[in-house]
Amino acid sequence: MTRQRKLAVDQQNDFFQQNVVQSYAFDVPSLLLGTAMLEAQPVASAPVHLPLKMLNRHGLIAGATGTGKTKTLQVMAERLSAVGVPSLLMDLKGDLSGLAAAGEEKSFITERQRLIGEEYQPTGCPVELLTLTTGKGVKLRATVSEFGPLLFSKMLRLNETQTGIVSIIFKYCDDHRLPLLDLQDFRAVINHLTGPEKQEVEAHYGRLASASVGTILRRLLELEQQKADRFFGERSFDVADLCRTTTDGKGMLSILRLMDIQDKPQLFSTFMLGLLAEIFQTFPEVGDAEQPKLVLFIDEAHLIFDEASDELLSQLESIIKLIRSKGVGIYFCTQKPDDVPEAILSQLGLKVQHAMRAFTARDRKGIKLAAENYPLSDFYQTAEELTSLGIGEALVTGLGPEGRPTPLVRTLLCAPRSRMGVLKKAEQAQLIGQSLLVGKYAEVVNRESAYEMLQGKIQAAAEDTPMTTVPPPLPLDPELSEALGRKPKPRSTRTLKNKTMLEQVLGSSAARQLARTAGREITRGLLGALGIKSSSRS
Repeated sequence: MTRQRKLAVDQQNDFFQQNVVQSYAFDVPSLLLGTAMLEAQPVASAPVHLPLKMLNRHGLIAGATGTGKTKTLQVMAERLSAVGVPSLLMDLKGDLSGLAAAGEEKSFITERQRLIGEEYQPTGCPVELLTLTTGKGVKLRATVSEFGPLLFSKMLRLNETQTGIVSIIFKYCDDHRLPLLDLQDFRAVINHLTGPEKQEVEAHYGRLASASVGTILRRLLELEQQKADRFFGERSFDVADLCRTTTDGKGMLSILRLMDIQDKPQLFSTFMLGLLAEIFQTFPEVGDAEQPKLVLFIDEAHLIFDEASDELLSQLESIIKLIRSKGVGIYFCTQKPDDVPEAILSQLGLKVQHAMRAFTARDRKGIKLAAENYPLSDFYQTAEELTSLGIGEALVTGLGPEGRPTPLVRTLLCAPRSRMGVLKKAEQAQLIGQSLLVGKYAEVVNRESAYEMLQGKIQAAAEDTPMTTVPPPLPLDPELSEALGRKPKPRSTRTLKNKTMLEQVLGSSAARQLARTAGREITRGLLGALGIKSSSRS
């Protein structure tokens, strides 16, 4: 390299270093994410930090399989925990439990940290394992009432008419104080409203079309086959338990294990929206705090959006816009930026883009489109950088303390301090055994709800209704019996003696004939008075 060329390179490096330092070195509390790179080489004197106060502005971690997305998520979660910020992590691949154990000191890890300018210190984090289904850990449950008619209908994939019937069911339960806790309650109310009281219910609440009710019951059965009946019920999970810290001030990492829910995207997406809605409703307003109150990391985020309806996406967009004021940050981890709808992508303040693969013409087109999501740079050709990034490297852009976007920088990311792998079964059992929440939520509370109340009502109605007896048949007239070829039974002497003279006279055939004749004459007279001729018999 000539002296002139070397001087030009040094000037460029100095300018680059000054640019990074000005953009990523802050006077406020921040997290070290890695160090900047130029010409594919790390610049140790240009660290890349993320200000804590901007981490409630949400973010995206994207990249092809095997490029280090999960490790980036791991680094951010453990460093948030170290400064007292708890996190909830959606673990769909089962590889995040290693956060609970200290990492292993290896040569390539210590060398990476040396290039970044930080000493490697293996450290585990406080971890709570959660489960939606039958897995081991804290049981996450919610009641049907907490979901509300709209979210519950979206979970069942109902149309507008069917959703209206679900709204009627919720309204009826509110008016009659029938708690809707689990799927058994919901089914019992449907059967009750479409039973004997259907007309009265429709008069007050609206029509319950049989076809729509049948569809709701079938979708309810599908939900039960996805084991969702184990999720609905009590004890309902308190989202405040996601915000716990340890006695030494570390934030608790709650890992929701979802390995058995990947084939149930509708349940997962609706659960996520229900969880976000619960957090938004219950958390107090904190405005722009010095650090987040809670951070959510959603791995394999495309599962939320693939099966979500337009209404569901609209609600999710609204919550993401507003939930930052509650001190909550949301980070989506997925393979391609376009897995996230554009309306939501525009709300994400931090973008960490790992390498993308260009195997097909469609891939190349996707890379070009992804490059346009990032700010222009004086130092990088973004589309080229996206295909040349190594494992554990990423293009990063975020927000400074004043909310201004930071320039794009290629970053050598820090290595996780915790284990880059899963816990062994014995380690998981020990972790669960030490939990303070497992016992709290392991108990299934089956208090009186809609099902029991309606069963009690049906039973009470049955006890109050007198037994109906079939009256004995009237005795046939002797003359009629003879005409029909039946021989009347002789009446007992005792029965005749007990009757009065009037009863015996009225019961005789002569008296009945006289009554019939009198009836005909009266009828004929009435018809004549009305000017109507009657046919006469001789």
